[in-house]
Amino acid sequence: MVQAWARTGAWVLAGILVSGCASQSGRVADPRDPLEPFNRAVFRFNSDFDKAFVQPLAKGYQFITPEPVDRGITNFFNNLADITSAVNNVLQFKISRAGSDVGRVVINSTIGVLGLIDVASNVGLPSYKEDFGQTLGYWGLKPGAYVVAPFLGPSSMRDLFGMGGDMVTDPLISVNSEETRWGLVGTRLLDRRADLLTTTDILDASGLDPYSFVRDTYLKRRETLVHDGNPPTKAETGQADFWDEVEF
Repeated sequence: MVQAWARTGAWVLAGILVSGCASQSGRVADPRDPLEPFNRAVFRFNSDFDKAFVQPLAKGYQFITPEPVDRGITNFFNNLADITSAVNNVLQFKISRAGSDVGRVVINSTIGVLGLIDVASNVGLPSYKEDFGQTLGYWGLKPGAYVVAPFLGPSSMRDLFGMGGDMVTDPLISVNSEETRWGLVGTRLLDRRADLLTTTDILDASGLDPYSFVRDTYLKRRETLVHDGNPPTKAETGQADFWDEVEF
């Protein structure tokens, strides 16, 4: 079964790559996006999959879930994310932020009933949501090429590596029951997608090139997050880039 899925995935990726390369000749290259033909094809595949399967599920979830319950589910998963954020703030030596993350987890997990109620924000503890990709950026690793991963969406070479660290620190990985673990993972993904339905509608109605918009927004946002809201100017980024040695 695993081999069958692997072969299927390989054929899908091969088809995506061929169709993408064939359809993007003559396009002005963005230096941040040397894989643009492949990325556009994967983006198109992800969009079609989302519209056919994920959006209907998210709309159904949103329809049957009362707003207070939906907010509680979002708070629950945000509380788990604060654990990962605390680990990454420690790795970045941002001890005060790590302390805030730990305080949020303690308060929301107790007074906030397992995180269903975001009490910590009401008492003035900010949410930072650091991830391992930001930690790698903090220690000087540049984002590298922009990448659109099948099913996962926009990323960069650095953030793809960061996903591995995020999985290791994800509290859900410690859930022993496979059914419970994957049920929670699925609910988290569905909840996040439902929260983004309005954003998708606005983007579809804007008339913009969705690929370029998502790419530019993603890269700008990640740069801002890595530098805690104060990204360096072009004149300040003259250091050598590890990814310059990689041939795309």
